[in-house]
Amino acid sequence: MTEHDSDSEELWRDVLTNPNSPIYRYGRVRKHFPGNPRCKLCKVPLAGIATPILRLSGMGPSKGNPRFCNACELWARHHPGGAEVELTLLFADVRGSTGLAEELGPRDFAALMQRFYQASNSVFIESDAFLDKPVGDEVIALYFPLWGADHAAKALRAARGLLAKTGYGSRNGAWIPIGAGVHTGLAYVGTVGLEGRDGYDVTALGDAVNVTARLASLAQAGEVLVSEDAHAASGLDLGDLEHRVLELKGRSVPLEVRVLTSAAALM
Repeated sequence: MTEHDSDSEELWRDVLTNPNSPIYRYGRVRKHFPGNPRCKLCKVPLAGIATPILRLSGMGPSKGNPRFCNACELWARHHPGGAEVELTLLFADVRGSTGLAEELGPRDFAALMQRFYQASNSVFIESDAFLDKPVGDEVIALYFPLWGADHAAKALRAARGLLAKTGYGSRNGAWIPIGAGVHTGLAYVGTVGLEGRDGYDVTALGDAVNVTARLASLAQAGEVLVSEDAHAASGLDLGDLEHRVLELKGRSVPLEVRVLTSAAALM
């Protein structure tokens, strides 16, 4: 690793883990400004009723990547790279989306997915998540130490909140079938891709990401599969939940999980 790489890694680690970083201080205020979408890093709204005020201070969407504000885009371009950090990941996706798309037709299915994206975004933003871009029928939220040492607890509460937001546990029942996975582990977080419009992004890579994606894919509708690592890191009492031991493709050691539902109490 060169000296430049080492310096870049330390900068990224500070941004992702230091609660006293400028992004954290300003983000605490900006997340309460109304509007969507929001910058993935600092949470400033990129559209909505508050944006004219923000424009007066020079804040606005990046021209190079509309998922970021211009200030965070400039920082990321000047500091390419990333760092390995422990974080908690939450993946949620729609069960049977292929059949749903066939049943509903393109227009109605698109409307249903848009409603799902909006519901998940509202839950994730409220819980201080870093939002990765949706991938097909899947939404991804990353919880960094930057937003507090209780990142695993926030992810578990958000997962249960997402079940409630999509109708699980309600009188009318769920309006969309979703399953989710939550896992805590080490991942590389930083810039990936090529420079240019929509050509780069900030995301997480590594085994922890793959594990979480696999948990989400194995969850049944209305279930959140929580790894023991995430449970231990959360410090929450999940009560007497169902336990499962899963064989994950590509992993030699089985993974023990707990099955969280909308009825579970998080103490």
